[in-house]
Amino acid sequence: MPASGPPVGIEKSSSSSGHHGERLPPHPLLTRYHANEQERRRQVNRWFDHSATGYDFISQMMSLGSGNRYRRQVLLREGLSAGMSLVDIACGTGVLTAHAQEIVGGGGLVVGLDPSRGMLQEARGRGAGRLVRAVAEALPLGSDRFDFLSMGYALRHVADLHVTFREYRRVLKPGGKVLILEITPPASRISFHLLKLYLGRLIPMVARIGRGGRGSQDLMKYYWDTIENCVAPQVILETLERVGFAHATRRVEMGILSSYTAIR
Repeated sequence: MPASGPPVGIEKSSSSSGHHGERLPPHPLLTRYHANEQERRRQVNRWFDHSATGYDFISQMMSLGSGNRYRRQVLLREGLSAGMSLVDIACGTGVLTAHAQEIVGGGGLVVGLDPSRGMLQEARGRGAGRLVRAVAEALPLGSDRFDFLSMGYALRHVADLHVTFREYRRVLKPGGKVLILEITPPASRISFHLLKLYLGRLIPMVARIGRGGRGSQDLMKYYWDTIENCVAPQVILETLERVGFAHATRRVEMGILSSYTAIR
């Protein structure tokens, strides 16, 4: 999925409605993989631990080699600069974390956070800076601490959007920015089925042939299923504003690459 080219469009949140006081998972429980939320969390962590050593290869295959460059471009576009502080949630192997560290330089602060020990080990090998093992819904970080919070392609793995976004707002300084990168199914039916064939069939096959074996194949199948079943983009925008963020906006590139931003 090339990351170059003009944006398809920019959306802003409309009026908020519904979901007040309710738990809001990013997608329904996918019972073909797990029976309950506790089992989901354990299974996803096992998949990521198992796939960590080969995950960069899979990720680059998915993005046709453009994923790393795209992450850096978005950080710069959204205003990350020297001397700023950033926390990268669900940092995985530390690709975005390392880019952020290069951008903020020695005078800045970057913290990478992930629940997977295997992923954190890979991030440590990349020199991704300060790393913490934790989940997005319970950040072991002080309030009003960061200028910037990023999350790359992992929003679908949290348990509750309300709880997660409240934590994001808590750790950001007033005026701080949240940036969430996601893959969103395209509106075109033909494009949707082509993407499903690529991410839902081809990439899992490639993942199994690579270092990860069956575990990586299952993770990539699950990866697509969570994309296909994720809540609509407008729900994400409205939930950001419902917990207190302002100016929630979605930018779409190549028809499938969504970057959500909002300001505390």
